[in-house]
Amino acid sequence: MSWLFDFDDDDDMLMQISDDMAMDSDGDLMMRMGDNMAMDMDSGELHITSAWDDDED
Repeated sequence: MSWLFDFDDDDDMLMQISDDMAMDSDGDLMMRMGDNMAMDMDSGELHITSAWDDDED
């Protein structure tokens, strides 16, 4: 597991919990949409993130 930055949420930190999911400091789930993008599963908003680790790359 690794840590990511969420640049759209006051530089919040995300903890990667699987290949395509992360959790922010409030406990909200984020789904990976691309190398540097995630969708907040609660609000549906897209967020710019630091690069996700991907075992397939």
